[in-house]
Amino acid sequence: MRFVSFFLFFATALFALNIEIADSNVTNGRTALLEFKKEKNIEYRSVLFDDKSYKIFKNPLDDERFYVLLPISYYEKPSDKKVEIFYVEDDKERSKSLFFRVESADYEKETLSVDSSKVTLSKEDQKRASKEYAEAMALYKTTTKQSYISSEFIVPMDSKITSEFGKARVYNGSLKSYHGGTDFRANDGTPLIACNNGKVVLAKDRFYSGGSVVIDHGHGIYSCYFHMSKLDVKEGSMVKKGETIGLSGSTGRVTGPHLHFGIRVAAQQVDPLQFVELINKNLLKGTK
Repeated sequence: MRFVSFFLFFATALFALNIEIADSNVTNGRTALLEFKKEKNIEYRSVLFDDKSYKIFKNPLDDERFYVLLPISYYEKPSDKKVEIFYVEDDKERSKSLFFRVESADYEKETLSVDSSKVTLSKEDQKRASKEYAEAMALYKTTTKQSYISSEFIVPMDSKITSEFGKARVYNGSLKSYHGGTDFRANDGTPLIACNNGKVVLAKDRFYSGGSVVIDHGHGIYSCYFHMSKLDVKEGSMVKKGETIGLSGSTGRVTGPHLHFGIRVAAQQVDPLQFVELINKNLLKGTK
């Protein structure tokens, strides 16, 4: 995997803003983090990135700091990206711009053999899959103003990774998608735990992902747990970090039992392990 460091070009002086950019590795499918220190007479508003507005939030554990997460699309080509920061200073609306470069992660391909009914869909299955996709995207596009996070993220199980994020997936000889999460080896019935505090917003069986749980952590951050054989939580329930949410399985479109673990930021699929490392190392550092 190939990375490149951020380079910054300030369109105008940023001395009024104290900005830190975390993680020098920016590639497609990863998350960038901008942090702002509290400054007198400055109110942070939002960031415009790729024609999309992202709200600047207060750090859930530090009232003196603010942050914004910028998910880089998997389909992003190598390019120089502009970030425009909007804020109010002494009751006047202002903006500043900076640039950084996104490079290609050069994801590999993997070939999988699955039941043909999961690749070439009947009209009924296609209708079901489309409905479930729309339902999930409506959730991911919802940004909860409150953050439920009170400490570092953890991974949902301790096991060997069998498939990393971003691999282009060839199902039964046909390129269909890319891998939007990280797969962990897990025999049927292995307990799975929540990666952080949050609210369960989806808990049901779905066509592609089988037994599925999605947790809202607030501020547009969602964690996803797919192919489960048993769900121990219900939609609307609150969960704590480390709490068992169900058991692993082989439901949905799979080649065998495992856990698919994913993270969504502002509705965008991102590398979940890079996200966890980025957030823990910077935003939530020192909070076990």
